[in-house]
Amino acid sequence: MFDLSSITTGKTMRPPRMVLLGIEKVGKSSFAAGADNPIFIPTKGEEGIDDMDVAKFPVVQNYNDLMSALTTLYKEKHDFQTVVIDSASTLEPIIHRAICEEDPKKPSSIELAMGGYGKGYVEALGRWRTITNALDALRTEKNMASILIGHVTVKPFNDPLGESFDMYEFDIHKKAAAALNRWADVIGFCNTKKVVKTEDTGFGGGTKRAIDVSQGQRFLYTQKSPSYPSGGRGVYGRLPYEINLTWDSFKQAVTEANNQ
Repeated sequence: MFDLSSITTGKTMRPPRMVLLGIEKVGKSSFAAGADNPIFIPTKGEEGIDDMDVAKFPVVQNYNDLMSALTTLYKEKHDFQTVVIDSASTLEPIIHRAICEEDPKKPSSIELAMGGYGKGYVEALGRWRTITNALDALRTEKNMASILIGHVTVKPFNDPLGESFDMYEFDIHKKAAAALNRWADVIGFCNTKKVVKTEDTGFGGGTKRAIDVSQGQRFLYTQKSPSYPSGGRGVYGRLPYEINLTWDSFKQAVTEANNQ
């Protein structure tokens, strides 16, 4: 009931909705495995948690498998606190295949689905929204956090006002990536630390190349950058630019930002 007695004040910390992106084998699944009592939903094509002692559903083979797992978490009693979908990158072709199979014409690709002209991608966007709605229901009813792991691809960017550079992008369709990034409270980018150095090649010239200076350490980058997708809203927008890639470090940074 929306009357004056329903008005509240003060800050409320709810479980985060995270999109976790990063380069290959940097430790995205290991980071998520350190979250509060996680349950993984692995998708076909991912082997990141095979060697991890974590709770997990059977590997999702189709779209209905995923929705069955999310429904189980919603309807059944359990003590899991974090749901991890690993990964969005391998889930996308599963969604596309489901749409093609449901199309009476059984097209061979999402570009041809629903009559073509991008209609298949619009339908896929609806499936992604169904998934995020289910994750939101788990947050509301079960107080669960969500981590949606994704891979990245490198794309050159030609800056008309400066030097051109390579940038990392979420490796799913741009409409789906934009929708998931809007949904997330925090977008984290996982990487090692690199610096760009110019090496002397003689004759007054030089070649720039990135040098890994992390010595095996991995980091979570949380602030917006032209080179990779990241950022957050609310308390997650006040996190340090760089955090050690562990859940405990992330959780501590959130607590400190919330107390500011």
